[in-house]
Amino acid sequence: MAHVALVTGGSSGIGRATALALHARGTTVYAAARGVDRMADLERRGINVLALDVTDDDSLRAAVGTVLAEQSRIDVLVNSAGYGAFGSIEETPLDVAREQFQVNLFGLARLTQLVLPTMRAQGSGRIVNISSLAGLFASPLGGWYSASKFALEAMSDSLRVEVVQFGIDVVLVEPGPVRTAWHARADVGLRHVSSSGPYAALARGVSKVITGFDDESITSDAEDVAAVVVTAATADRPRPRYLVGRGAHLAVAFRRILPDRAWDRAVLRRHATAG
Repeated sequence: MAHVALVTGGSSGIGRATALALHARGTTVYAAARGVDRMADLERRGINVLALDVTDDDSLRAAVGTVLAEQSRIDVLVNSAGYGAFGSIEETPLDVAREQFQVNLFGLARLTQLVLPTMRAQGSGRIVNISSLAGLFASPLGGWYSASKFALEAMSDSLRVEVVQFGIDVVLVEPGPVRTAWHARADVGLRHVSSSGPYAALARGVSKVITGFDDESITSDAEDVAAVVVTAATADRPRPRYLVGRGAHLAVAFRRILPDRAWDRAVLRRHATAG
């Protein structure tokens, strides 16, 4: 049983749904996000809420310190905070790319560093990192987002082997498209970076694809993903990876069997049709 869980990105989407799902199982949950005001309803339900900016070391230290001061342990860390910076590689300012990595990888890694000493002392713990199918294969104009998720996959694989000796499990959850505000935010960034200029036609196609996911049968609800996260967080012997969503396994299978150029043609065809 997971006694105490810290969940980032708790104000919306998968993080919020995960906080609620773990709380329903009797876990003491700390939901953390920058927008504490957006978590008032979680607090009314008995979930602890924390202000947390994953790009600020003082904020990370304060959040972990609060949980340990009140509970003296952390059994599960769910790293769910993240977003997608979309736009062509050529046109995306490197400051935007760095911020993408700061949120999706380095902030996550720093929080993990702060939690690990407690888990080692306990002789147990579970770290669940929310990745994406974009961490397994990239899409056009989503290169920086995929790069951050590819890096998360590699870091998690390495960390899993490093900490198993201390009784700590590291698990990746890899959702396909999910019905959250994520797609709308990604589309705003895409349009800002690549809606004019040499990639404009491709950007129109990518925009239609990512904003159309909410209406597709392959798209999951945040609660569907949260149910898998709970399994990953509480199973006696968790799998290293959990794919989530209709079509996720099929997409991975196609990527594995198709040669690179055949895959590229299929991806371009999808986005050209959408445009």
